[in-house]
Amino acid sequence: MQCAILAGGFATRLRPVTEAVPKALVPVGGRPFADHQLARLAGEGFDDVVYCIGHLGDQVRAFVGDGERWGLKVRYVDEGDHLLGTAGALRLAHRDRVLDPVFGVVYGDSYLLAPLREAWKVFTRRPEAALMTVFRNEGRFDASNAKLEGGMVVRYEKGLNNPASAGMHHIDYGFSILDRDAVIAPLPEGEVIDLADVLAGLSVAGRLAGHEVTERFYEVGSPEGLAELDAMLRSPSAGLARW
Repeated sequence: MQCAILAGGFATRLRPVTEAVPKALVPVGGRPFADHQLARLAGEGFDDVVYCIGHLGDQVRAFVGDGERWGLKVRYVDEGDHLLGTAGALRLAHRDRVLDPVFGVVYGDSYLLAPLREAWKVFTRRPEAALMTVFRNEGRFDASNAKLEGGMVVRYEKGLNNPASAGMHHIDYGFSILDRDAVIAPLPEGEVIDLADVLAGLSVAGRLAGHEVTERFYEVGSPEGLAELDAMLRSPSAGLARW
């Protein structure tokens, strides 16, 4: 199984730390975040990773290398400092011919405890072009942004003032599975495109399956999230939580 990691952003919420260190390498639980995330993906059965890097990407290359220490094959797509957005980065990866026909995608600041291989199995039985894992959030960890009905994400939209009034009780968990030729290939090359906008369009078109998970997500995109994950990873039960 292949997973693309979207790790090209400037991580402004973590400055000044991320002025010198990319978010993927921010220390958490005594190790660079990428170490935890890659170990987690390998533990879920992924063996191929495409790192979409940009800001301070050379540091990611230097630390991760070819991925052998995690039992992974790792390749890189580098946007430099002219970022194309999360979907634009995947379009660049398609141009470079490193994406499999079906691949997973995870945000570069997400640490996910749910069994991602189960979502993969679900997708193989579905006709839709994409699948989004969602968590019943009810506004707890961040603003809910997804409406799940009958195994479909029928609406996905960020930034609503009152998501619950729109029937949105779930949140994008941070892991999706995409059909490369149906979702990425049609995107214009070289343009700035947000994956959230692409997924929103798929939800409206009835092409976005939904898979609900019950394990909460962690992230290192904010100082609060970083502290929370650090505490979890250092807790006595961390080994059980990770695997």
